[in-house]
Amino acid sequence: MKIGLYMATQWREGADLGPELANLIEQVRAAKANGFASLMVGQHFLSRPLQMFQAMPLLARLATEAEGMLLGPGLLLLPLLNPVVVAEEAATMDWLTGGNFVLGLGLGYRHEEFDSIGVPFNERVPRFIEGIEVIRKLWRDPVVEHQGRFHRLGGVQASLKPRRPGGPPLWLAGDVEVAVKRAARLGDAWMPSPMVSREAAGRLGALFQEARATARLPPASEFPAIRECHVGSGTGRALDEVREPLAFKYESYASWGGDSGFVPADRIRQDFDRFAADRFLIGSQSEVVEQIEHYRETTAINHILARVQWPGLDQKTTLRTIDRLGGVIARLRR
Repeated sequence: MKIGLYMATQWREGADLGPELANLIEQVRAAKANGFASLMVGQHFLSRPLQMFQAMPLLARLATEAEGMLLGPGLLLLPLLNPVVVAEEAATMDWLTGGNFVLGLGLGYRHEEFDSIGVPFNERVPRFIEGIEVIRKLWRDPVVEHQGRFHRLGGVQASLKPRRPGGPPLWLAGDVEVAVKRAARLGDAWMPSPMVSREAAGRLGALFQEARATARLPPASEFPAIRECHVGSGTGRALDEVREPLAFKYESYASWGGDSGFVPADRIRQDFDRFAADRFLIGSQSEVVEQIEHYRETTAINHILARVQWPGLDQKTTLRTIDRLGGVIARLRR
């Protein structure tokens, strides 16, 4: 079981971002020293009431501190982006990381993002599918010919190919069955969000494997999952130690409108503890080890991307959890 750091890059409205880059650099150094296998960050646009750094420039800045770790966006909102730009930036990052780059991609779900960027929301799935086709062609083909619904490339060549032949792995998100099947056909791994319960992650992971077998594709080697994580002080009140910033994070999601994944926003508000128990890794060091072992026993997940900070959680508490997760990693290796 690998443990990675899914870095929080969001801050409350009005927060001073001056010291935050230094805090992120400190977190990456601590994660590397504690044996974390990977580093990923997310992407949104127009994220009020949260301030948010954009993924790719931030990852380029952190690549030196994360040397040797798998690094990538988890995820880019591909339908909102030009796949030529994504392909060439990802190829660049693959060289900057020594071939340790992974490209996480998703559909997006916020109408504000689509409306403001000028992409019709009902085109997001075909744009996503065609975008992946364009990216793979640019990574693979010496000369690219593509005449699609949204993109046309006539006899062009990518500025550079990725360091790895064929390009970085594609980790595709989506929390419903049709998205999981699409990830099986088009990607190299399926990456469930923190909204997906452990039971659903196991069930949908099995569906992903079945869909790859049906498509006559090789079994996936990576089964990543994003999980909120806090390793507490051992007082039995670990969730209470981070309840306010975690709840703020999910209230912010709810304020963006609609339901989050499988779970209606009203249910998250009404029974946050039960929602957290089904999805998050929160407890003492021993309890978190047990929770991760339960994932190993009941799902195919073998790479947990732990998000250990949320808007309003201080740096000292964040670093303590990273250090305690280092102990979890050591115990998982025994």
